[in-house]
Amino acid sequence: MNARHETSEGRLRILVGDDHEDSALSLALVLESMGCGVRTATDGRAALEAALEFRPDAVLLDIGMPSLDGYEVCRRIRAETGWGNEVVLLALTGRGHDEDKRRSLEAGFDGHLVKPIDPDAILRLVRSVRSAR
Repeated sequence: MNARHETSEGRLRILVGDDHEDSALSLALVLESMGCGVRTATDGRAALEAALEFRPDAVLLDIGMPSLDGYEVCRRIRAETGWGNEVVLLALTGRGHDEDKRRSLEAGFDGHLVKPIDPDAILRLVRSVRSAR
């Protein structure tokens, strides 16, 4: 099934980038059980490569990943891809101070979510941002 067909059926393609493999896999399983197509990556470079290959509808990025942090992955997706302004980018982090949220927005994220993450909240936010575009 091609990516356009999946999207037209309402199936969201989501990339989860988190250096804590158990966290990434757990979130992926929950999102898959909710009907999403999901891929995971455990470092920044792998997340960027997966985004380029998978062309997800949404990317959930941990800020503190090795090789490239979440901020840099976000910036590169926005700047270096032909579809970077279409994808919903959400920061996933343990840090929720105003300064952390400001940095996320400056890097190009559409939202800043503090762990632990509610998968229903993720899907609501993704759909909200997509419908606003």
